[in-house]
Amino acid sequence: MSVAESSPSPEGGVSPQTLRQVIIASSAGTVFEWYDFFIFAILTSIISAHFYANLPDAQAFIFTLLTFAVGFIVRPLGALFFGRMGDQKGRKGAFLVTIMLMGAATFAIGCLPDYEQVGVMAPILLVLCRVLQGLALGGEYGGAAIYVAEHAPPGRRGFATSWIQTSAALGLFAALGVTLLTRTLMGEEAFRDWGWRVPFWLSLGLLIISIWIRSKLGESPAFQKLKEEGRASKAPLGDTFGRWPVVRLMLLSLFGLMMAQGVVWYTGNFYSQFFLERLLKVPPVSVNILMIGVTIVSAALYVFFGWLSDKVGRKPVMLFGMVVMLLAYFPGFQLLTRAANPALAAAQATAPVTVTADPTDCTFQLDLTGGAHQFASSCDIAKGVLSSAGVSYTTLEGPAGAPAVIAIGDAQLTAPSAEGQAMGAVRAVRTGFADEVRAGLTAAGYPAAADPAAMNWTLIFAVLVTFIVAATALYGPLAACLVELFPAQVRYTALSFPYHVGTGWFGGLQPAISFAIVAATGDIYAGLWFPLIVTGIALVLAAVALPETRDRPIH
Repeated sequence: MSVAESSPSPEGGVSPQTLRQVIIASSAGTVFEWYDFFIFAILTSIISAHFYANLPDAQAFIFTLLTFAVGFIVRPLGALFFGRMGDQKGRKGAFLVTIMLMGAATFAIGCLPDYEQVGVMAPILLVLCRVLQGLALGGEYGGAAIYVAEHAPPGRRGFATSWIQTSAALGLFAALGVTLLTRTLMGEEAFRDWGWRVPFWLSLGLLIISIWIRSKLGESPAFQKLKEEGRASKAPLGDTFGRWPVVRLMLLSLFGLMMAQGVVWYTGNFYSQFFLERLLKVPPVSVNILMIGVTIVSAALYVFFGWLSDKVGRKPVMLFGMVVMLLAYFPGFQLLTRAANPALAAAQATAPVTVTADPTDCTFQLDLTGGAHQFASSCDIAKGVLSSAGVSYTTLEGPAGAPAVIAIGDAQLTAPSAEGQAMGAVRAVRTGFADEVRAGLTAAGYPAAADPAAMNWTLIFAVLVTFIVAATALYGPLAACLVELFPAQVRYTALSFPYHVGTGWFGGLQPAISFAIVAATGDIYAGLWFPLIVTGIALVLAAVALPETRDRPIH
């Protein structure tokens, strides 16, 4: 007998033993799928050097973040495809297929040739693999959350589904742990050269384990009941998008919950990593260790907030998470700077940097074409070099036609222009000027890297945990709330689509958008305006319009 075919308990769920088996089986498979997805995010800096070697450093990093985001952009398509399969054929089959697709695509990334070997085909193949990953994850979350919720008795759905949320933390923990272990054993040079592929290759073994776990699952009681009564949807997409009550709930969940969850979670878990490593120059191993500690804390918090939502309701717990993050965005990241790189904070105060440039010479350095724009003007070179160095600066308007001038304290450096030159020449000009800027920054007291001995580890960890408290309070009860919002006949499709639009388009694009804003403005904190505004809008909408769902029947 499979784990889903045990007799239901009197209160409407399955027996406690069967529920534990369902949670373990569903969460374990989801852990492996999140591992596959997060490995890319952790290795963004290294991947940018291998697959976008033709682009300037800042733009290569931004474009790698966009490649990461591609997986999120296509997730709603996966939600529609696998949602239709899950509502029509059953929950089990849909998320068995998703895990095979995810594992295969992740293993393939570890085997791809880089830009030096095959040129522009390298990023094209990388994007294709990210598309496959995104399609797979688009069908995974909804299936796992619904499968567990439809087995859980009333009064325990928040606690039961919180383990699905915890699987994201455990997948991130596994990804961070494997990355840290591999780079420690191999050494940083070998890891950056080829060892970064090892975490991707390990997904093959995880894929085999995951398929075995998922194959032992049966169908959920709610879907079995629908099939037996002949009420399963024959046209899930039409039944979902053709009925205004369902569409209204999808819009509410998207703009009142999911877009906030996307930016809060990815700011706390990923943009904080980019900020520490890229802008504050904290050693990557130190960042990995910090995030492993934070992830361990988050695993317990998901379960706690899911349990709490069973007691006090889903809505107050999730609103609490939004409020905490709204209050923490700017103060939190400013504290990270002072705690992680006090020398940088001091240099910014005593030797501020300015860029004086003709405004018409400056562009927003977010190239969606993969290198068609060289960003070779004097202003673009000046801003790109400073952004890559992780230095805040103020832009002043200069005379028309004049080259950009960087002022570092009392020293001034005139940025060259490389417009009209070949990409190789542009890169040479930029590299040469970057050396001049680094020398000027060093003379003014700007550190080349954060000093581990001067870092306030306790404060850094406390700030990161604050972000995670907000993310887990919002995310912990979320699965139960979404399952309870939608009718069983179209639950897989109606839940998955807004979830992946919100998480994918708002959350997945957040690191790239925020870093591009930093590069454009020169303010290392300016990128936080994007998640802050999104969270604020969602908070107001959720407070006004979101119903409490804790006591709703779901069968």
